[in-house]
Amino acid sequence: MNAPQRKPIAAAAHMGRLMGDYFLDLDEASRTGSRKVAWCTSVGPAELLRAMGYVVYFPENHGAVLGSSRCATDLIPVANALGYSPDICSYLTSDIGAYLKGTTPLSKAYPQIQRVPKPDVLVYNTNQCRDVQDWFGWYARELKVPCIGITSPRSVIDVEAGPVEDVARQIEALVPTLEQVAGTRLDIDRLRETVALSRQCSDLWGEVLATAAHRPAPLTFFDGTIHMGPAVCLRGTPQALAYYRELLAEMKQRIADGVAAVERERLRLYWEGMPVWGRLRQHSELFASQRTAVVASTYCSSWVFKAFDGTDPFRSMARAYLQLFIVRDEAYKERYLQEMLERFGVDGILYHDAKTCPNNSNNRYGLPQRLEARTGVPSLVISGDLNDMRCVSDEQTRINVEAFVEQLMERA
Repeated sequence: MNAPQRKPIAAAAHMGRLMGDYFLDLDEASRTGSRKVAWCTSVGPAELLRAMGYVVYFPENHGAVLGSSRCATDLIPVANALGYSPDICSYLTSDIGAYLKGTTPLSKAYPQIQRVPKPDVLVYNTNQCRDVQDWFGWYARELKVPCIGITSPRSVIDVEAGPVEDVARQIEALVPTLEQVAGTRLDIDRLRETVALSRQCSDLWGEVLATAAHRPAPLTFFDGTIHMGPAVCLRGTPQALAYYRELLAEMKQRIADGVAAVERERLRLYWEGMPVWGRLRQHSELFASQRTAVVASTYCSSWVFKAFDGTDPFRSMARAYLQLFIVRDEAYKERYLQEMLERFGVDGILYHDAKTCPNNSNNRYGLPQRLEARTGVPSLVISGDLNDMRCVSDEQTRINVEAFVEQLMERA
């Protein structure tokens, strides 16, 4: 069955220009030394770094670019030869492999960019996983730059019962080193403004994702993985707000005009886990061919931070980073997923069991079975990986998805 034709999202052109400007600005700062460059994990204290005048680069975003450009699989063995296991994060291994080979897919999109920007400081938060600490530590040794970070608790039950104060103190403890590297003092008013901008960006991004609760959905999970770029890389900036206002207006107009992301939508799924970056187009077309819209995901929603508060920047950053799904305990995850299934009117849930990302593979300890017993919503597990396409069987995925859709149609 062929995938039906889709109406392109017009705001994508704006996003392309915005992300292009972002990468070129990073490159200029790195080449000329005009501004300090900070590397930051994707849910790290980017607001603090921006408020201190750093240009902020996200290696996990580069990992996603390596995956979506389908060059990661060839680069992973380079890091494996250095002693990094093929079982650890394939963002890490493909990114280090790209560095060792002296290559980046950014050069193809922007010929003037020859390499990723050299950092003046590396700042991590282990809320997503501890691999980021090892990843940044390797670059700190290789490039001889300071590496500082936040160690977050795991399986958090009550965010307010102690962890917020601890993480807030850790964020504040970063300031002296950042001031020393930047050669300037933190302006607390600028930090408040930056955190407030991040909150506005987060709220707008959440509103964009929420439009998919409409039937038919005006966008899918696969659209979200692309359009989340500014929410990750440019939160805390006015440019991100302008972009999401435009995208939200377009989604609302699509709803008014009856424009569907998947023509003749008949089923709605939830995606739990990481994207398979090297198969975004194929998976989008596979589900569209089945008239099935993947309407929501934990992944895209992970950059909806409701706790940011410009009047209390350090504690609200800590609270936002601790409320992240991946940090929480199993009971919270079950409640969250049940709420999302109900909110988006989901017929089935798909779990991606990513070989090198156990922290984002929530199918391994009985959660699918418990959630189905609780909600009656059936589930499917597909095996794969975020970046290592050697772990992906396209034929097996197709067979399993088609059989799952048939099962759901029989229940309808």
